[in-house]
This record gives sequence, structure tokens and C-alpha cells, in this order.
Amino acid sequence: MTAHNADAVPPEAGPSAPPRSGRRITLRFTATSGGSGPLTRGQDNMIRCIRRDAPEQINKESVWPVPPGTTLAAGLNALRLLVERHESLRTSFPPGSGPDAFPESQVVHGEGRFAVTVIETGGLDERELDALAAESGQADVAVPVELTVVPRIRFTLLAEGQRLRRLIAVVCHAGADGAATALLIQDWYALAAGKDLPPVTAPTPIQIAAAEQSPQGRRRAAGALRHWARILAAGPQVVFADSRITGPPRGPGALLVRSRTAAADLAAVCRRTGASPSVVLLASFSALVAHRAGRTDLAVSALSANRQRAALLDHVGTLAQDALILLDTGTADLDQLIGRAKSASLSAYWHSVLDAEQVWQLVDDAAHVRGTRFARQVVVNDLSLTIPATVADAQPAPAADPELTPLPAPPLPVRLMFTILRIAGSLDFALVACPQVLDAGETEGFARALITLLAAAADGPVPLAELPEAPGPPSRSRLGGERPNDGEKHEDGEWQVVDGSRIDLAAVRALLDAALEAVLDPALDPTAGHRVAVEDGRLTADLTTADPHLTPADVHRAVVAALPGRDTAMAPQHYRIHYRGPDGERLGAGSGRDPETVARLAALT
Repeated sequence: MTAHNADAVPPEAGPSAPPRSGRRITLRFTATSGGSGPLTRGQDNMIRCIRRDAPEQINKESVWPVPPGTTLAAGLNALRLLVERHESLRTSFPPGSGPDAFPESQVVHGEGRFAVTVIETGGLDERELDALAAESGQADVAVPVELTVVPRIRFTLLAEGQRLRRLIAVVCHAGADGAATALLIQDWYALAAGKDLPPVTAPTPIQIAAAEQSPQGRRRAAGALRHWARILAAGPQVVFADSRITGPPRGPGALLVRSRTAAADLAAVCRRTGASPSVVLLASFSALVAHRAGRTDLAVSALSANRQRAALLDHVGTLAQDALILLDTGTADLDQLIGRAKSASLSAYWHSVLDAEQVWQLVDDAAHVRGTRFARQVVVNDLSLTIPATVADAQPAPAADPELTPLPAPPLPVRLMFTILRIAGSLDFALVACPQVLDAGETEGFARALITLLAAAADGPVPLAELPEAPGPPSRSRLGGERPNDGEKHEDGEWQVVDGSRIDLAAVRALLDAALEAVLDPALDPTAGHRVAVEDGRLTADLTTADPHLTPADVHRAVVAALPGRDTAMAPQHYRIHYRGPDGERLGAGSGRDPETVARLAALT
């Protein structure tokens, strides 16, 4: 699993520059290496995303810094050298032999050619150049990067005669993730400046694939699958319970936050606790999420997880797989939570190299057995070590402290995402929030609470019962257990706690309505009815039908199929089907669960 286009938040667009047409220049590359091999697990994961999602959710556009005085010829030569230097950029993925033609191998091309777009920018000032670069990147990111051709990156150059002004790159995530893109930017800058680079020593994608297919690599992947299974089988499937959640995440808002004071406070917390900035920010963010959600146990998806391995820090390729962090925030103070976050994140990072197809099967199995579907509601993406200093230092200083800037939000299937952009000199981070969980005002309040929490923690342990300025749950009635478990409709829904999840019985009925449309014959059941209730801690559904063949298994399959996006609902754990037809009445009852699926999940836990 991976968050799509989650490696950055788009910059604020300036005024629109006039449209410019470009010319195409073809470059030929001749490298010293080539070959083929199986896919890496990261490549396999990203190819599945590419075949399923829109290009703008997969590709990543960015404007790369250009050394002063760089000529167009020098820039073109540096791009050729860059492609020759890194095998991942020269990799294609030919169709496989299966019925869906899913690629089974990677092919590294030793020679070939690629085209670069050059746009003449005579007469544009710096502000107009920035606007044109942003416009070009946003248009190009929506164009697929074909799996069967190279390179895995597209370049657009803005030039004034022979003077290179801007470089826009669109990277295919199957060729490079966010950290790898940062390495590419550093190499490009050096090559464009005429510097010689030492040979590449990091493992290539083909070498990583061989290690992953070794006995040790397969054992590690099996252990990672068990880690995920334990969390999905017993941990929180969803985090947020809110009456505003009425469907999949949509219409997200994004907020860029920059603060020099917060960077100094973060450094102080790290010195005092001995924890890394990444762990401190994970714990602080999780404390606020838990407070907002009204629960202590969280399932957090962490991106860029495999970059934690020292041997892969300089790898140019894609290591795009989530680390699934199970974190219990029920501690006395933030210091204790920082300790838990360190342990939990290290365990999750170690167990983040796995087979993407098996993970999706595991998610499906857990949904079938538990009746709730794992939703990547809370995501952390630490890019602070992957953004080159040349890019970070080129940003103007914050105009205020903190500086909060609303941004266009990428279309991410998440409820709340915390992207850490910079930690030194200024703490820069972005919050992407689904308005069904945090509206614009609440998102700003969450951001300010995080900064305030760091300031308090710089001086000593902060009791989690006294989080400063932290946004609380939308309504106390959503915190199950604070009112009679009577199933009656209340002001904010009919909330109950079942299997560790807060569910709204009204949402469960809507889920059943949607599912029954797929399995009931309207001619037989023009007035079919159903009732849901929590009985002895178990969610039960009573259905009335005139269809003599309808079984609990039929209903349960349809209900589970309708689950995605319905985070506040749950498939019943027990069904009673009341058949009423011409041949009399009878009752069918059961969980509807498939014994083989139950056994398959149990074997991993």
C-alpha cells in the first residue's frame, strides 16, 4: 500500500504566465550497465497503483534548482549523464505472461534515447518564470509515463536563448520515490555545474530484487505479513468516528505551516529526550490525533519507511511501501509516548518490505472476518531528510511565526496526513485533511496545537490529559460508553462500540440498504425490511425476505463489498434471515463468514 502523490504538497501558484509552445530535443544515452531481473517489492507495489490510479496520483512534479550560469547545452548534457548514471531511470517493465499482462520483470536498458521539451521564455521575469514552471509541471504530471519505455522521468527546460532558467521534472513513482528524487536533484545540480561524481555505490533495483527473493528476504517478507495481520486482525481498522463522515475522503484541504520557533523547540525536545526529530513529531502528532478521535489506540501508516535502513539511504529507485504503526497513546505524558513511538515505529519499519498483492488480500480477509475495512485514515510522511538543502534554502524566510498558507490539496485517499518537510532552521510541515474530519478552521487549530505542544515539551514532560489548545472530539456523544447502550437515535447519531470500533447504527442501516440492492430481487421483496442492534456486544441484523435462497453468506459478501468509504459502519457479526413466502416461514442464521478466510487470517496471527 502506498499514498499516491504523497511525496510533496504543490507550491502555491503565482499569477498565470502566458502559454508557451516548446520544441523537442532528442538525447541519446549509452551506459555501462544493463540487464534484467525480477521486480522489487516496491516496483511491484507502484506498478499496481499505476495500473489502478490516475497519473496525477502517481507521478510527482517538481522544479529542480539550476546552477547559476548554466547553459542549455550544459543542462541537456547533465540530463543525459543523469540517465546514464542511474539504472532505475533506464528501467522498463514489459508486459508479463499472465492474463492481465502484469509485468514480471524489470529491464535495464544500456542504451537508448529520450526527448526533452525546451520552452523559450524570452521576456519573462522571475515571477512569471515560476508561474510558467508550475503551470508546465501541473499539466505534465497528468500524462502517464509508459511502463514499457524509458526513461522513468520527463524533463521540461525553460530557456532564454542559450541560458537555462528552470528545469521541471515529472518522475514516475515506479522509477524513483521522494527520497530518490532528492538524490537525483543533488546529482543533477552537480553535473550541471560541471562537477565529476564518484561512482554509484548504493544497491541497484536489480540487486535489491535479488536480495528480496533470497531465503532471508522471503523470511523477512513473511514476518512483515504476520506483523500486518496481527494489527489488522485485532487493532483499530479506522481511527475517526464522526457524523460528518458520509463517504470516501473527498475535497481535502491542505495547509503549509512554517515556524522557526517550532524548529528550536523541536531541537530542545530532542536534546532533552534523546529521541530523533522524526519520533518526537510522530508522538506529538499522534497525541493530538488520539485526542481528536477520542481513543488511545491508533493505526498510523508511515511512508518513506524503508529509507530507515542505512544500506538503502542512497538507493535511487522506489521503496514505496507503508510501515503500519500500532501505537497506544494511553500514557501519562508526552515523554512516555515518545518512548513508545520510537519502539513502535522501529518495529513497523522493519516489517515494511512485503508482497503488495498479499497485503491487499490480507486487508480483504480482515474486512471479511471483522466486518470493518482498514482505511488509511492517518498518514505520516517524513521527507525532512530527502529534500535537498539547495531546495529548502531557496525558499523565502517565513513572513510570520508561525506562517500558515492554504494550498491546493492533492487528491489523496486519506483522512489526515502529516508531511514533514523541514526540521532544521524552520519546522515546515503540511497537513492534508478531509473536511469530513477536520474543516479548514479545525485544521489550523490542529496545526497551532502541534506548535504549542512542542513549545511546552521543550521545557519538560507534558501531561497528555492537559494538551494545550488541542482540538477535541466533535461531540462527547461520539465517545461510546458515555450514554445508555440502547440503540436509540441521539442528536449526533446512534453510536455504539463494537470490536473496538465506534459505529453509527444509522450508517450500518445505510450500508445494508446498499448491499441488499445487490442481492435482493425487487420483484420478490418490494417491501423487504431489516433491523440492526447490538446484542451482548455483537452487531446483529434481522432481515425479512421472500427469496428462499438468500443465505447469511450471500448477504455478508454483499455488505463487505459495499464497505469501502463507509468508515462509520460495520458489517453485522450475526445475521438472522426471516424467510416469508408461499411455502411458509423459516429462519436462517449465521455469521456469513467463509471458514477458509477465517482460517487463513488466523494462521497469520
